Amino acid sequence: MPPTQSHIPVFPRFERAFAIRHRLAAVLLTCASLLLDGIPCLANPNLESFPNCQFADESWADGDSFPVQFPDGTVRTIRLYGVDCLESSVEGSDSNARRLRDQKRWFGIPSIQTAHALGIDGKTETKIQLNKPFTVHTAFADARGDSRYQRIYGFVTTNTGHDLSELLVSKGLARAFGVARQRPDGTSGEEWREQLNDLEVIAAKKGLGAWSKTNWDELPAERRAARQEEAEIAAVRGTGTKSPPSAPIDLNTASRDELLSLPGIGEVMALRLIEARPFSSPEEILEIPGIGTATFERLAPFVSVSKPTKPR
Repeated sequence: MPPTQSHIPVFPRFERAFAIRHRLAAVLLTCASLLLDGIPCLANPNLESFPNCQFADESWADGDSFPVQFPDGTVRTIRLYGVDCLESSVEGSDSNARRLRDQKRWFGIPSIQTAHALGIDGKTETKIQLNKPFTVHTAFADARGDSRYQRIYGFVTTNTGHDLSELLVSKGLARAFGVARQRPDGTSGEEWREQLNDLEVIAAKKGLGAWSKTNWDELPAERRAARQEEAEIAAVRGTGTKSPPSAPIDLNTASRDELLSLPGIGEVMALRLIEARPFSSPEEILEIPGIGTATFERLAPFVSVSKPTKPR
């Protein structure tokens, strides 16, 4: 006689294992269904994905910052997370010229003209990689370096399934530098930054891209000069000898250049502020490494926080 339901043995451990497998299978089936419908299944729910984007070339674009036509026809400028290509356009912009000098020092390139040519190489590589429809993953975080241009941060996946930021670093056409955040696949921003650093080391060892022009004997002195200059600028800002902003700066929307006008804020700290967005109150910046009570007290009169909005 077969056992009744009440006589069937219960094995809690196996039941839990079965339940976990069942839930995992359900998640995988859901992701598979979404993919078949053309909707990517993201491990980072804060990002939105837009497949079938098109590259929109402009003379001012760089390898890491370029206009993109979204599927709805809207054109937005994407600033890649995690990387910094050498500047390819410096005409009429002292800020870009200074950045090119800093990039030249980082790579140990003797000539500013050579650094500029490598910036053009980076722009060309991006154009080649994006010659077919690609996918943009973005949270619409403001990425203005120059307040004249509106940009949003994003990850770009090429039609071959590669991350564009990683490709540029691997080819020696960008350094691992700048704002990073959790990847679409769930990889944390900190881990992804380390992965980019590893790719940069490999590119340098192989002498690829900009690393083929590196003067290794002069590299330490070049980087030391860049650090000293940054420290001097930060010291000047910290003493209050620089005129403070005439109106409070919105921490959620300010460009890099606007953040640099704040007392005690250099480029590294400006990037940390951008990376930590959005803020719900100015006091939240106290959670950022390097900003203590004294720094916050200097900043407080010159900063504000608005509710972040999504451009459409």
